[in-house]
Amino acid sequence: MPSWRGGRTRPATHAGRCLWGAATIAIERDPIGARTCLCRDCQKFGGGNGTTNAFFAEEDVSYEGELTWFESTADSGNTTWRAFCPACGSHIFTRGSGRPDLIGVRLGALDDSELIAPQAVIWTDSAPAWLAIDPSLPRFPKAPR
Repeated sequence: MPSWRGGRTRPATHAGRCLWGAATIAIERDPIGARTCLCRDCQKFGGGNGTTNAFFAEEDVSYEGELTWFESTADSGNTTWRAFCPACGSHIFTRGSGRPDLIGVRLGALDDSELIAPQAVIWTDSAPAWLAIDPSLPRFPKAPR
């Protein structure tokens, strides 16, 4: 489990919370980017449709409340840590060994998820046939390098 908690020094640009409100997240700047991941791990963790995350610099993100961490090895070979609220199960964010300087915040955890939209879809080779993918977004069969 990553030993990071963050500490806010500026007013939050974005804020979020779990469904129950026990775990909160504050973000000081706009994201570096956002994408939807359709790898099998994200499909399982996200309940079928994969996950959509906005990526922020680690120093811009802080959280409060208890989180449970789940560690796994992604299809890319990187270690991935996923954080969720132990009370309600809401997914809050993810970290990966491939980019340890970034925090991937679940768009659904943000108080206003309309402010940020995915800019690409990755691991489309793993997407279920029934899934509709926005045709205007760039698609990558695996994770781009």
